[in-house]
Amino acid sequence: MDEVCKQIEQFFNEHSQKAYSVDELYNQLHLEEIDFSVLVKALLALEKKGFITLEKNNHWKKAQLSVVEGVFHGNEKGFGFVDCDEFEDSIYISPEHTLYAMTGDTVQVKILRGPHDDRGAEGKVTNIVERGYDQVVGEFKSKSEPSLPDVIGEIILKDKKLKSYTCYVDRQTSLSMTDGEIVTADIITYPNSNLEHGIIVVGREIIGDVSEPGVDILQILYAHKVPVEFPQSVLDEANAIPDTVQACDKKGRVDLTNQPFITIDSIESKDLDDAVVVWRKENGNYHLGVSIADVSYYVKEGSELDKEAYRRGTSVYLVDRVVPMLPKKLSNGICSLNEGVERLTMTCDMEIDAAGNIVSHKIYPSFIRSHARMTYKAVNAILDKDDAQTKAKYQDLVDMFYQMRDLHHILAKQRETRGAIEFDAPEAKIIVDDTGHPIDIKLRERGTSERMIESFMLAANETVAKHFHDLHVPFLYRIHENPDEEKVKSFFELLSVFGINAKGDPRNLKPKVLQKVLQDVAGTPEEQMVQTMMLRSMQQAKYSDQPVGHFGIGASDYTHFTSPIRRYPDDMVHRLIRWYEANGFNENSKSKYFDKLAQIAIDTSNCERRGVDTERATDDLKKAEYMADHVGEDFEAVVSSVLKFGMFVELPNTVEGLVHISNMTDDFYDYDETHMALIGEKHHHIFQIGQPIKVHLDRVDVEYGNVDFSVIDPDSAPTTDIKVRSQKQRTSRNKNSRRNRDDKNKHNNHYHRSRRHKSFNERYKNKK
Repeated sequence: MDEVCKQIEQFFNEHSQKAYSVDELYNQLHLEEIDFSVLVKALLALEKKGFITLEKNNHWKKAQLSVVEGVFHGNEKGFGFVDCDEFEDSIYISPEHTLYAMTGDTVQVKILRGPHDDRGAEGKVTNIVERGYDQVVGEFKSKSEPSLPDVIGEIILKDKKLKSYTCYVDRQTSLSMTDGEIVTADIITYPNSNLEHGIIVVGREIIGDVSEPGVDILQILYAHKVPVEFPQSVLDEANAIPDTVQACDKKGRVDLTNQPFITIDSIESKDLDDAVVVWRKENGNYHLGVSIADVSYYVKEGSELDKEAYRRGTSVYLVDRVVPMLPKKLSNGICSLNEGVERLTMTCDMEIDAAGNIVSHKIYPSFIRSHARMTYKAVNAILDKDDAQTKAKYQDLVDMFYQMRDLHHILAKQRETRGAIEFDAPEAKIIVDDTGHPIDIKLRERGTSERMIESFMLAANETVAKHFHDLHVPFLYRIHENPDEEKVKSFFELLSVFGINAKGDPRNLKPKVLQKVLQDVAGTPEEQMVQTMMLRSMQQAKYSDQPVGHFGIGASDYTHFTSPIRRYPDDMVHRLIRWYEANGFNENSKSKYFDKLAQIAIDTSNCERRGVDTERATDDLKKAEYMADHVGEDFEAVVSSVLKFGMFVELPNTVEGLVHISNMTDDFYDYDETHMALIGEKHHHIFQIGQPIKVHLDRVDVEYGNVDFSVIDPDSAPTTDIKVRSQKQRTSRNKNSRRNRDDKNKHNNHYHRSRRHKSFNERYKNKK
């Protein structure tokens, strides 16, 4: 196909003003001996590359240089890149063509060089459509600036994306600020020809003093624009809702209070939104009942509660607090499936055979009374440890726990058979004292009960999605698209370097191929490296109104139905269920949400990413703060990522840090891209992903969450006969790496983007 692509490019370069049909191109290029489908695939590949476009009359034409719109990402050195829908790769913007745009700005770009050029696309920012930042947060410091007489001080910004900017506070600000206070401020002047690397702000709100416990996390919340306080109108609506289920609320619902539903959650959970029940039927099949808090019954469409929940999109779980999507009156009260009290629910009943197939199901509004508020720890004590004392305490439920375990194993086996991919990457829990200072980092245990509840939630989510997909009605889905073809090819090439043969078509990859790769490397030194690179080849899970399936769990239909207390999409799914139940599946009922769901999917996906970024920023801060107490100590680690400027290592407690190449002084190290390794020129020591390593903690920058290590005993590293580059190339690279220490931040952004994909397989942390 590559040869056909070259022929097409040459042809359109010579005939750039005319459009041609596929048949005309087939004849003009004299491709009689080549299958017609090869031409079609080549045309689609060149369209994706941005070289040609398909006109309205189904004729192909060379793409003309034009203006596109996208999001700007700046670099501290002055240049930047713009991501847009029209081009697969980013558009390079030179320093003189940025129009002083800031990271996050939506801009219009005039294309100076198309993406089909070997050097890639280049453009010029012609207009800033929308600012990515209208507000900043940071620590106020008073100071005079002779060149800016109307400035009374600066705000020290911790946002890495704004690190290169100086934030000046205008004298006209009405907020009375003192040194050391964390404040929010509105931007009134953006970078321009007179203020290239500066912004001017006026104070808006004082969050607290920098030394006050919890203010550091509040600063992160404000920086990520996570709503913290509920408006009074929202609280008033919540307070007007009764604390108990009323008789009128039960009308039209199925009474399930006689069924032994239980909740199984972590000890600290207060918002219990799922309850389960299992029993063995006479025909040998299992009955699985999943009842979910019917939040949408109380959060009426268009109400103040609904608007605020939509604005938040999700609850945000931080080290020392939860920022809930709903007021506690609902999340911990009337909507929480607390033990011994009636609660309104939406139930999905499933009959499951011995092979894990759901042979029948029913979805309906109900009300239940939880028979027990179980914890993962207690259920694991029964199922994993056969603890006599815990079994005696819950003797009436023990038989059901065993049946639940059996059903879980059946469901897990069924998911494995169809190719579901599961990573067992460690997850950490950061322990803080009363002042918010981290005192320990512990790995979360994931026993049978956690995996069991995950299996039940996955089954319910799939069942609900398939039910409404089969009805061909507008619906909201949770999707995980197939990996990008080029990324898969790169991943396969990397595997081949290590002698691992992945048999699959990158253009139509099946999850079972990747599952097989993980099975083949399980327990080998390459396992961690393969998992990391596989994750980076994945797409990011998101919400959509289109049922394209979920690649990671191997499901053709999937949605989020099981966590309406903490996720708005689940509320929307419940609302759709109730709407179709009341109005049927005619064209009128279908039209109500037809034009709304696509935007709801976009907005809730954005809110989810905002929440994940906030949680990660908080974790990074507290991990760095914890490690600051251990500077000078030595640690066992594993190489988690390798780039030309150094390597990132991960400790057993999940803390990550950088070994910069300037600190690898035992040799001159080259980066071998093919093997993703750093290789010493003189002694031939090699450092690769997944490699065990001993490191010394040199320094910690708590403010930016940076942790720096150096290698202990580099001579103990394995050696290789892989050839390194020339002395001239090596010297140049090492000089540049030493000079550009901030390359770390650039790679951090790349690495964290890849880390987001860890959620694609709906791990327990995002289980419901």
